[in-house]
This record gives sequence, structure tokens and C-alpha cells, in this order.
Amino acid sequence: MNFGFTEEQALLREQVRKFLDEKCPMTKVRELMRSEDGYSPELWQQMADLGWLGLTIDPEYAGVGMGWVDLLVVLEEMGRSLFPSPFISTTLVATTLTDVASKTQQQQYLPAIATGKTIATLALLDNADNPTTDNIQLNATNTAGSFTLNGEKPFVADAGVATLFLVAFRDQGQLYLGLVEREQAGVSTTTSATMDLTKRTGSLMLKDVQLTADQVIAVSAEQIGKIFDEGGIAVTTEMVGAAESVLEMTTNYANERIQFGQLIGKYQGVKHNLAEMYVDIESFKSLVYYAAWTVDESPAERPRSVSLAKAYASDAFAKIGTDGIQLHGAIAFTEEYDMQLYMKRSKWARPTFGDADYHYERVAALTD
Repeated sequence: MNFGFTEEQALLREQVRKFLDEKCPMTKVRELMRSEDGYSPELWQQMADLGWLGLTIDPEYAGVGMGWVDLLVVLEEMGRSLFPSPFISTTLVATTLTDVASKTQQQQYLPAIATGKTIATLALLDNADNPTTDNIQLNATNTAGSFTLNGEKPFVADAGVATLFLVAFRDQGQLYLGLVEREQAGVSTTTSATMDLTKRTGSLMLKDVQLTADQVIAVSAEQIGKIFDEGGIAVTTEMVGAAESVLEMTTNYANERIQFGQLIGKYQGVKHNLAEMYVDIESFKSLVYYAAWTVDESPAERPRSVSLAKAYASDAFAKIGTDGIQLHGAIAFTEEYDMQLYMKRSKWARPTFGDADYHYERVAALTD
């Protein structure tokens, strides 16, 4: 078995890396994270033109038709640059619609996503708890096959800029996903304060929102579980790139900073921390690479593989972010220095789509 990337995937990585280096260096990241929307519509359209927004969408719907291993190449490089955009949110909606939507629904929504006209996001859980179907509690009113939604979905990623919301709800015990468009009557959003300004979140408010039959998808708990798993893979893959940036920045600093007449990189206390960072990154990188492979190639292994990767990465990246700050000293705490941005990303990523405790417990349950 070949565990390496293909030539096409290597070329994709080079394309993404060049794009981000040229179009969104850290100065641009800082500009975008302070902007009202938190992303660049111009860069978003350029990403669509390059095919990234339709990477996992079938060519029939203006996509590229690639898989999750190809997608992780893009996500890893975005994490490395802390690139602010609703890419994960929109991609997760696209993969979900590919899995569960009707042909008519796919034709209506997927081309608009692939071409950058639609920014989409998930609105699944009703509280900030573990990613399980038990935490989907919004109940609809069903009148002659038409659903009415009243309630609030908190912690919706990119809620402020999304034009399409995939909303999870229940009716008489059955799980559904509703295709809710921003311009519909009764739909509104508010933004929430976040530590990591490169990742925006907010709440979706629904007041007497009417959904017709063609806006509703009946789903199973297993299908919702796959959405959570794919979200865990996406977040963990970005953690790989971000953690590697922390290691690179810290290693470079250790080879430049002189203390007591010596480069601090010569001290064993520094070397050991850097070595531990490297081992941890390589460990959860391997785990998430395998998890991404299982999505398309071995679905039965996916739940356990995702939880192993997310559990390890959630704790390891949090430690890597803290160690990066400590090894830089006081300078890393300053607003002007980039290291603190990566530490904030580790705080955002840790609970997103389940923290380490949840995923370790899930691994234990799946192993029994």
C-alpha cells in the first residue's frame, strides 16, 4: 500500500501554499480577522475559480469530484496560515448534501456552492455539548407536510456570512435537516465573542420559519454521526498545519535567541520540548491522514479513527500552543507577535466537534 501523496496531490499542495503565501500572508490574516465579515469575498471567489470550493462536489454539479485525502491537503495548508474563511463550514455542507440530499436538492444548491455564490454552514446542536444526536433538540411543527421552526441554534460557525444553513431538527422522533436560506422570513443571526478572531461563530434565530417538502431531508443518526466525524477530521487537519507552524517558528527562534551567551536552542530543556512537539505532531498527523482515508475507503473504521485523531490532537495542540508561547518568552504574549494567534487557534480547536475526553470515551465504547 502506498501511504504517500500522489503527484496530483503534491501539486495541489504547492498551489494552495503559493496562493496563501501570496494572497494571504499574516498581515492579511490580521486585516481579515479584524474586519466585519472575517473573510475576503475576493479571495473566496478566487478559491472557487481554482476549484477548491467544489473539491468534493461531483463534476455534474460544477465540482471537481475529489475525495477527503485531497481535501486534507487544502485544509492542512489553510491551518498552517490561519487562513480566515468559511471554507470548513461550506465544505461540510457540500459533503453532507452529496451524501443525503435528493438529486433535485443537489442540483439546486451544489453548483452555487462550487462556484462561490453560496456560503453554507451547519446548525446542528442546540447546546455547546458533545457532538451527538442527543443534543439535537429543536422540534418542528408539522402541518400537512410543511415544517415550521421556532428556536435558536447557538455556536453556528460563520453564521454572520452564511447564506445557507443546514439546520438539524426533529419531528416525532425522526431527525431532519432543513435547508434554510438567509433571506427567508423569520431568519436572523447574531455574532458571538470568540478568542480566535480567525474563526467566527454566532447564533441562528428561527421565528416561524416555514420549510416546504423540498427544503427538508430525513436523515438517520448514523448520517448525522458522519457529519460530526467529517467535522472532526477537518478541524484536526487544520490543527496539523497550525501546529507545524508553531514548531517551525519556535525552532527558528531557538536558533536565533541568545541568552547567557548561548543560543537557547543548545539547552536540553528547549531541545526536549521541541522534540516532543515534533513527535506529537507526527502522531496525530498520521492518525488524521488515516481517518480521512477511511471516509471514502473504509467507512466502518471511520468513527474510531476520527476519535483517535481528534482526541490526541485536542490535547497535544493545546500543549504545543502553550509551549510555543513559553519558549518564546514574554514577546509571544504581545499582540504584535504571531505566536499568540496560534495559541488562540488551539483553544478554538480543542472543543470543536468534541474534546479529548469525549473522543477517548468514544474510542473505549467503540472498542468494547
